[in-house]
Amino acid sequence: MTKVQDTRILAIETSCDETAAAVVENGKTIRSNIIASQTKLHSRYGGVFPEVASRKHIEVIHAVVDQAMREAYFGYDDLDCIAVTAGPGLVGSLLVGVNVAKGLAVARQKPFLGINHIEGHIYSLWLTEAVDEIEFPILTLVVSGGHTELYLMRGHDQYEHLGGTLDDAAGEAFDKVGRLLGLPYPGGPAIDAAATAGNPTSYRFPRAIAQREYGYDFSFSGLKTAVLRQTKNFSAGRLPVNDLAASFQAAAVDSLVSKTVQAAEDHAVTAVHLAGGVSANSALRQTMRETLDIPVRFPPPLLCTDNAAMIAAAAHWHFINGRRDPLTLDVQPNLRLT
Repeated sequence: MTKVQDTRILAIETSCDETAAAVVENGKTIRSNIIASQTKLHSRYGGVFPEVASRKHIEVIHAVVDQAMREAYFGYDDLDCIAVTAGPGLVGSLLVGVNVAKGLAVARQKPFLGINHIEGHIYSLWLTEAVDEIEFPILTLVVSGGHTELYLMRGHDQYEHLGGTLDDAAGEAFDKVGRLLGLPYPGGPAIDAAATAGNPTSYRFPRAIAQREYGYDFSFSGLKTAVLRQTKNFSAGRLPVNDLAASFQAAAVDSLVSKTVQAAEDHAVTAVHLAGGVSANSALRQTMRETLDIPVRFPPPLLCTDNAAMIAAAAHWHFINGRRDPLTLDVQPNLRLT
């Protein structure tokens, strides 16, 4: 049984286009979780515009942090630690969050921790599941706009990277196909909704590198290109959006599920965890649960997308094991989880 020790951690997340701050107690209980979304701001570009994102973080971050502290009903003296996403992510966005976190740590004389964004997604499950029921080893599929990765987790801070995407992440593919189909940004939720009215067998799109000899890696660029070619067969205004969305989604989900199932069987894991924005996809959740005979867990939609509560949850386990980071820690846009 895993024992939860007492902590109160303020965390900040600015790795991409969400300005977020949260206070989490004991690595489990969310006291506040504030997210200022930039989705509408970037929708005109069909994706995240890095310079615009970092400027928006600067505008709103202090208000977001203040609101997180107010809603938690804690003062800074009640906190044990200040945590922040140090990478991976957009360098300008990361700098905003890290510098604010460092300033708070100095001003309030609190320990400072820089947390891996992917590890935060992994620990989003610890905010919703009974901690003493999570037994290792666990296989986690982190699937989002920037990442599609499979990790074998043998214990806290014990990760083995089994495989990942060789090109586009799944979330990027959803966004790009959404644009091809004329759907609103972000593409993931829009395709999920459109697919409910479509036939997933209308088009047989490719399932890339499905063979076992390719290991646990993913590829979505060929799938995206296949959809593009199919759209050119239709004149303007006559695109079968729902059928194309359903067929694309079926191919993407099939690729994600087949590799995850292969890894789960090869490593005899106790459970499969889904995390990241694409883990909110209804077809992915349903298919994964129908295919596996071990527990499949995923966070509620609010904790699938980028948020600071997940960063605080990850920071808790590092903090209680004695980790403290120097204030000289720099942002790491390409930080890997090993």
